[in-house]
Amino acid sequence: MSRSPRVPAAAGDVCVNPPAHPAPVPAPSAWAGVALIAVSACAFGAMAIFARAATASGADLFAMLLYRFFIAAVLLLVWCRLQRVRFPSRRQALGIALMGGVGYVGQSLCFFGALQYAQASLVALLLYLYPVFVTILAALFLHERLTPVKLGALVLCSLGTALTVGGGQGQPLGMALAVASALIYSGYIVVGARLTQGVDARATAALVCVAATVSFAGMAAVRASQGLPLHWPAGAGGWAALTAIAVCSTVIAILTFFAGLQRLGAGRASMLSTLEPVVTVLLAAMLLGETLTAAQLGGGALILAGVVWLSARGASASA
Repeated sequence: MSRSPRVPAAAGDVCVNPPAHPAPVPAPSAWAGVALIAVSACAFGAMAIFARAATASGADLFAMLLYRFFIAAVLLLVWCRLQRVRFPSRRQALGIALMGGVGYVGQSLCFFGALQYAQASLVALLLYLYPVFVTILAALFLHERLTPVKLGALVLCSLGTALTVGGGQGQPLGMALAVASALIYSGYIVVGARLTQGVDARATAALVCVAATVSFAGMAAVRASQGLPLHWPAGAGGWAALTAIAVCSTVIAILTFFAGLQRLGAGRASMLSTLEPVVTVLLAAMLLGETLTAAQLGGGALILAGVVWLSARGASASA
């Protein structure tokens, strides 16, 4: 999952006044929102599997990331043009681009690097620590209050991390990179909470992908000058996996997430997004033959429980 760039959830929350006589079943738009978030979660969750397939075909880390962001940037810019999305001022756009070119690039490098040294399922579970890290950083830098619910979720996720990492099978570098990916992504979200205020989420995603493309193109040029050219897939399967990362796990995942967010609000969208690591774990077991120890499964369950609890109480508090 190097996850796709997202605006902080609160920025996309939607408040709707309840009707005088509420219907006994959710509105069609709510069911559509659930379906859209589920599609997004599955697309994000499958990215680690696609990355493994591309690596097996000979693609290296920098080739994968450059291709991913270049294709995603082109498609998102075309979509924004067709939808007549309004972009921010030049100064704000530069800030968002710098945020993407530094924060999101670092997160992607750590995530895809972690997949080289650890199981895809383990990486996905550890990445999902980011909502708790966001809570801590928001308390430190945005002066948000650490409520008993937030502290309880922090304890659950800390215990889950201890079990997940402690149950590892000799992959310390991969686990360290996965946790670093979650930390960097958390900082990216907290900074983005200020930089993206009032900006259309689709414009933010397009700008971040453009900035990431420029960053990885620069890295590729430097590496080529040092005799380290990019390594591309050797077969059609590898190219298909690369294209799936860019189209399915980036563009489609972004657009369906924001479409679902508009229908459900941030709280419910966040809870449904916990499907992402579950999808990765299941696909890794079915397609890659990966297995997690009992301790790792228990740790992952505690991490997801903490995230769901935090999201559920946050949703009820903002309702």
